[in-house]
Amino acid sequence: LSPVCLGSLRRAASINAEYMGKAITAIIDRVTNIRGTAKFILLVEKDAAFNRLSEDRFYNDYPCILLTAKGQPDVATRMFLRKITMALKIPVLGLVDADPYGLKILSVYMSGSKNMSYDSAHLTTSNIKWLGVRPSDLDKLGIPEQCRLPMTEGDIKTGKDLLKEDFIQQNPKWVKELEWMIENKVKAEIQALSSFDLQYLTKEYLPRKLLDKDWI
Repeated sequence: LSPVCLGSLRRAASINAEYMGKAITAIIDRVTNIRGTAKFILLVEKDAAFNRLSEDRFYNDYPCILLTAKGQPDVATRMFLRKITMALKIPVLGLVDADPYGLKILSVYMSGSKNMSYDSAHLTTSNIKWLGVRPSDLDKLGIPEQCRLPMTEGDIKTGKDLLKEDFIQQNPKWVKELEWMIENKVKAEIQALSSFDLQYLTKEYLPRKLLDKDWI
């Protein structure tokens, strides 16, 4: 099951979010009367980054809902994201690795899985913004060389295939980021930010991104 930190979200089921969040119920279609004061949803690719955000109680300083599927999103997580996005009318910001796989994860949330295309209307959230980590962040932040990883042939092929996808083509800024990644054959994980400081993600990187509205 995927964990979620509900933050300031209140539900009829009266789930109180604790330190490390709550698992998403498999019967999400029966959850009703969704209310909350969160300003945005932070969609996190990795469990480690989610735990860092939870431990630092990021949602107290920046009222938001933290959500992760711990990698490839499952049906319950996708359905939950769509449900709360439609109910609360708040933006969804994606925090993924700066690699093609991170974008593939966003693509499943946005346009669905090809294996379940028949049910995509109930599971997709199309208007997700790419907050980070983006390839352009690497030089902008001065990510150390030892934290930059060489892309494999498989990564490059995946990146080139993604360039053909509609959800990429519809956003020229996404195209530019992905083309830079492929041309330079370099990628980085969210954890690369911890090379500066263990709390750099929660105390520096995300606050600056949110202040500058630096998402695409």
